[in-house]
Amino acid sequence: MKDRGLRTFVTVLAGLAVIYFGSTGRSPEEGRGISGGVVILALLAALLVWHLTRPGDKTVK
Repeated sequence: MKDRGLRTFVTVLAGLAVIYFGSTGRSPEEGRGISGGVVILALLAALLVWHLTRPGDKTVK
C-alpha cells in the first residue's frame, strides 16, 4: 500500500477488531472489560498488519 493514511486505518482497524472480539467472547461471570492479554494480542496484530502492508522497495524498470 502506498497511501499511509489507508495503511494506518487498516492497522488501527485490525487492533480494534482483536479488542472487540476479545471482549465480547467473555462470560458474564468474568465481568466486562478487556484483559492485558487481549491488549497485547491487539498490539501484535496491529504491528503485523503494519509490517505486511509496507510498500515494496523494488522499482519497476
